Amino acid sequence: MKKILILGGAGFIGFNLAKSLLELDENHVTIADNLFRGKKDKYINDLIKNNNCNLIVGDFTDSKTFELLEKDYDYFYMLASVVGVNNTLEIPHEIIRINSLLIINTLEWLKTTNVKKVLFTSTSEAYAGTIDRFGYEIPTPENIPLTIGDIAHPRYTYAVTKMLGESGFLNYSKMFNFECCIVRYHNVFGPRMGFKHVIPHLAERFLSNESPFLMYGHDQTRAFCYIDDAVNGTILAMENEKSNGEIYHIGTEDEISMENLIMEAGNYFSFNGIYKSAPTFPGSTKRRCPDITKARNDLGYSPKISWQEGLKYTLEWYSEFFQSGDNTFESSFKKP
Repeated sequence: MKKILILGGAGFIGFNLAKSLLELDENHVTIADNLFRGKKDKYINDLIKNNNCNLIVGDFTDSKTFELLEKDYDYFYMLASVVGVNNTLEIPHEIIRINSLLIINTLEWLKTTNVKKVLFTSTSEAYAGTIDRFGYEIPTPENIPLTIGDIAHPRYTYAVTKMLGESGFLNYSKMFNFECCIVRYHNVFGPRMGFKHVIPHLAERFLSNESPFLMYGHDQTRAFCYIDDAVNGTILAMENEKSNGEIYHIGTEDEISMENLIMEAGNYFSFNGIYKSAPTFPGSTKRRCPDITKARNDLGYSPKISWQEGLKYTLEWYSEFFQSGDNTFESSFKKP
């Protein structure tokens, strides 16, 4: 039986990762989380009913909290961080503080353990400035230089911490004898992803009958990756020895405009009103789409779910949630 630790396992990707890993009887999964989203929601409650899963609750920005963990995990997935464009603009100081402490405390704890392999989750935001400032190729491979467009802009605080994490985990692994790999996620979405993201916003706005419907950043492009494909790519990266010391882009190469996304969502809600172009968040990159050739060749990674199919699943979940009148889950998404 493999012993697996997921720090940040109650979050969107972490929860789905834990759920997938627990489908195999030979895995024992420990979820470590501060339950930033508030009290244990029904999804986590259902998950920890599995005999092969346990939950450790604590604030891991405090190094002493790591004493609650064991020392001999086979696989350690490091997902814990504060994310979200709104958060970077509203609480940039907390993004820096929380994410940096989580990284440093984890690295120092790893020096004292026998953990065999670590996977650190990073972001496409780390190289967004390179695309905008220097016109690098799209789809974009992993060997692209990482760039911050404006170091003083709060929008980049999240990317700065992820750069710290990439460098920290890769270099600590060399010095302290554990294997490590990095995955950079690209616009992962799906049910239960939270409420400060574009797709939940779209669902809420269409349900409120907004008209004219404002298309923020209508001409920007992204490649959206459904959660099931992101989880599969994450597991493949962890379990393949070829990934040791490597960085992988996890996403899809199906680049679409925000206008495409918004109008597809409008079709789902049978919207017959007027669309109107609108500006987007300051500091948001114009185009982004990953080259996943390396993940495909090394790991056998191959996304299966189209953005249209994934969007339908996600909008169905949020429609049911918003129309249920149950705000328990939504209200648990608090500022740190």
